[in-house]
Amino acid sequence: MLFYICPASCVLTVADLQVLNDGNCLVKFDDDTYLIVSARNCGTCDAEIAHVKDLATENNLTLNCIKTKEMIFCAKGNQSSSAGHNLPPPFQNIERVKNLTVLGVVINDQLTAADHVGGLLTACSRLLYALRVLRSHGLPASSMHDVFRSIVISRLLYCSPAWSGFCSAADRTKLEAFLLRCRPLGYCSDHIPTVTEMFQEADDKLFSRILANNNHVLQQYPSNRTNTQYNTRTRAHNKTLISISILRRGGQILGSPIEMAGHPYNSAQPVMGIIRESSFVVMQ
Repeated sequence: MLFYICPASCVLTVADLQVLNDGNCLVKFDDDTYLIVSARNCGTCDAEIAHVKDLATENNLTLNCIKTKEMIFCAKGNQSSSAGHNLPPPFQNIERVKNLTVLGVVINDQLTAADHVGGLLTACSRLLYALRVLRSHGLPASSMHDVFRSIVISRLLYCSPAWSGFCSAADRTKLEAFLLRCRPLGYCSDHIPTVTEMFQEADDKLFSRILANNNHVLQQYPSNRTNTQYNTRTRAHNKTLISISILRRGGQILGSPIEMAGHPYNSAQPVMGIIRESSFVVMQ
């Protein structure tokens, strides 16, 4: 009989799980485990997933291959060199997908926000029915605006610093068109900020929290800016946001060794990386 393992037990079980090869990465959050394999280590995929399975077996667990997903990142317009790679027979049930929902954010295999924006617009459009019902019951305009901010704007801005940078001009236009459609209906104020302004405000708030909290999980990534002899304008901080040396080493973004294919600093490999979401069940 199979029972799903509770999050607390899963955290204790996978605490000792480490990658076998340098350049690969394991991201563990609550009961979710993500294995990220860089482009240069494509040949280690089978060994890494077998290692995860062996650890599960040692802890009276089994790797649920049906719920485990695989996604291959590749630059737009390029053919991935790993697309034809098939997993060994024990892992044939692992499905290869084009997009994956990670903590509520939809990530696709081309690292664009198109799928996430599409899902957001669909969900927010459904919420307009509830607002229409509230308006028909005589809800005041000020209260309507508060409800709109709490259920619509909050959904649009959920984790926006993580995905807004991947939005294209078309994605931002779609989001802005949705807000423009809500204004004449009275759901939101006529002075509501644009989508770009809200994204910028969310980024500024996150960056301010990073600077103010030395124990912030992202504090380790922005490096200190080197002093120069030039008399430049006063900066609000002394951090370097983009490290060219990191890009030249292969695009290690926030500790995740994902090859930045198509970037001017690295165009050797068309494949950007492989990510797998693992799911475990306990055997009894």
